[in-house]
Amino acid sequence: MIQILGRPNSINVQKVMWCAAEIGISVERNDIGGAFGGNNTDAYLAKNPNGVVPTLVDGDFFLWESNAIVRYLCERQGAAPWFPQSLHDRAHCNQWMDWYLTSLHASMTTIFWQLIRTIDEDRDHAALNGAIEKASVTWALLDTHLQSRDFVTGDELTMGDVPVGCSAYRWHTMDFDRPELPNLKRWWDRLAARDAYQQHVMLPLT
Repeated sequence: MIQILGRPNSINVQKVMWCAAEIGISVERNDIGGAFGGNNTDAYLAKNPNGVVPTLVDGDFFLWESNAIVRYLCERQGAAPWFPQSLHDRAHCNQWMDWYLTSLHASMTTIFWQLIRTIDEDRDHAALNGAIEKASVTWALLDTHLQSRDFVTGDELTMGDVPVGCSAYRWHTMDFDRPELPNLKRWWDRLAARDAYQQHVMLPLT
């Protein structure tokens, strides 16, 4: 059985667990990192020298980087729509997965750390407000893209929805003023209705 090493409150672990549940791959998750520790041991670093989570263990094969793990699981299963058969459709999935990392992840991480993991008197409100402003512009780009489609790459849910889908939960549930982005909200509502998403992504923010 595939093992996923990582704590459940990590957004990167959530990507992998949600994806695995959706495509029907049975995985065993082990608590590593954060309050659980274990990610700085020699045994863990031999699998993932970065010392972060998640790490996938598939027999004697190890893989780190959450987006790479999502791609691996989808290709391993080899089934559409999660792993599109069309080269162009797969390229669009990869485009949006990378877009999340390059355009959205940093500002969303700042918002999360300031609101969830920093007490109010210690918050950097300038950094928080700047991140909200930047993320609002970035999410608006996806909102416009979703005007003519149900999911990121078209009419069906694919691996391209996974990174932004996990981040969308945090965007819509953290306590701050956000712009009205109706297409984004409709897309997120579709995700939030899915059992696997509820089980692995819609968890208390800690």
